[in-house]
Amino acid sequence: MGMPSKLKTLTVFNDGESYLGETGEVTLPKLVRTLEDWRGGGFDAAVGVDLGGEPIEFEWKIGGMLEKVYSQFGATTLSAVPLRFVGSYQDDNTGQTKTVDITVRGRHSEIDPGSAKAGSDTEQTVKTRCAYYKLMVDGRTLIEKDEINMVFIVGGVDRMAEHRRNLGI
Repeated sequence: MGMPSKLKTLTVFNDGESYLGETGEVTLPKLVRTLEDWRGGGFDAAVGVDLGGEPIEFEWKIGGMLEKVYSQFGATTLSAVPLRFVGSYQDDNTGQTKTVDITVRGRHSEIDPGSAKAGSDTEQTVKTRCAYYKLMVDGRTLIEKDEINMVFIVGGVDRMAEHRRNLGI
């Protein structure tokens, strides 16, 4: 009988700086495709025509006051802030571990400092809109999306390569 791998520990890197012990929680980016219904003549039901991806957002919570995050707010370029989530997952049945590594680049769209009360937790929530996303498990790239350069790799296949070629880029 198998057991699911559970997240045992994590950290977030902001421009290479580790927030080990300062990152409380991460909402991992949701991957969404926009599908439009199309029911052609003779179809019994509509099928979903893929119209591309939805924006990717990385949300993370940090304790205390991290000035670096505020200094990055209002960045003028789409991929100004490099962030990296690294999680160590473990199967309690076998003891085997695996690394989940998500790298994103973008800019902060929201910083919520939460409430301030002496002697209470001071958790801040940061939302980062991403122009780049890469998911790796144990060093293997599963998905890579680079919106600016029209790259969308899934399982080693670049699904945008033919479109770039058709456009001459």
